[in-house]
Amino acid sequence: MAVHSKDFFTFVGGLPEVIRGEGPTYSSFSVAGRKFGYHWPQTQTVGLKQTLSEQLALVAERPEVFEVQFTAGGFGWVVVDLAGIDLVELRELVFEAWRLTAPEELVAAAPDPATRRGRTPSRG
Repeated sequence: MAVHSKDFFTFVGGLPEVIRGEGPTYSSFSVAGRKFGYHWPQTQTVGLKQTLSEQLALVAERPEVFEVQFTAGGFGWVVVDLAGIDLVELRELVFEAWRLTAPEELVAAAPDPATRRGRTPSRG
């Protein structure tokens, strides 16, 4: 069930116009100059932008995997433990974080990973 950091980097790096930045203890990910995600190698966790309702639902559903990071500008950020999530769910959460941040025209041109598998998105 665990996701390796390499798989996270591969997926997030494949999203349109993502810029990876390096801090002293983390990597950050942005689109159109706005951050939507972080990766902390020491703890094998990622931080992702979500809606406030999604942040609360994720933490309430599985507090051993998700925790509240912070809220800002009407969004709730969650910390995700990569050891407790599968790749399919992580991809959906990463795409949602990117979608909430990217310009509309970029989002319109990008295929949603949930609909590519013939599913209706469960989040967002």
